[in-house]
Amino acid sequence: MGSPKGACLVVGVGDGVGGAIAKAFAAEGYEVCMTRRPRHLEQLETLAAEIRERGGQAHAYGVDARQEAEMIGLVDRIEAEIGPLEVVVFNIGANVRFGLTETTAQVFSKVWEMACFAGFLTAREAARVMVPRGRGTILFTGASASLRGKDGFSAFASAKAGLRAVAQSAARELGPKGVHVAHVVVDGAIDGVFTRSIREDVQGLLDRDEILKPAEIAANYVWLHGQPRSAWTHEIDLRPHSETW
Repeated sequence: MGSPKGACLVVGVGDGVGGAIAKAFAAEGYEVCMTRRPRHLEQLETLAAEIRERGGQAHAYGVDARQEAEMIGLVDRIEAEIGPLEVVVFNIGANVRFGLTETTAQVFSKVWEMACFAGFLTAREAARVMVPRGRGTILFTGASASLRGKDGFSAFASAKAGLRAVAQSAARELGPKGVHVAHVVVDGAIDGVFTRSIREDVQGLLDRDEILKPAEIAANYVWLHGQPRSAWTHEIDLRPHSETW
């Protein structure tokens, strides 16, 4: 156990972008640590086994990223048992649609906790171990909602806009200390189980490159981590060539 490149933590790993990011960093030689809520741990273990079968190193953790003690414990455990965290990716979505008058206080608070507060905890704990070493990368997954609110998405848009502000503040604070912070705006439909369950034209979109492909999104995360510090990028946006914006 223990990769010479160190550990990569991906917080919020499903069957789409999170899984693709984990696979991409594992292929680059990082020991990948993946989190999902405890009730989905079995699925995450399956992905970890798949990565190991391909020759990579991967570990699955059932963690609620909204819980401060769990995130502190997770980072401490990885540092002690796996190796130094070189890359930390926050990838929790919480994309739900509710009309303004149908959005309860509970829904709004939960979406904010998942998409914004959990991102703050992730970044804080990553910074805690990266700053003393003077190196590391923290990456946030954003969305169209990070830049503009849409009808029915007041909770999600406000949380994603808040996450973007956390990323900006962290970048300004941590950059001079050697830690690269970047925010990735993913603008458009993404191929995956959910999209395929609600759309019948996904294969045609894939053939025409009119839908975001998780592996190609993930390649940009690897590229961001590899940037020399003389030319760091803080924010990029990714969308299909045909997407209106």
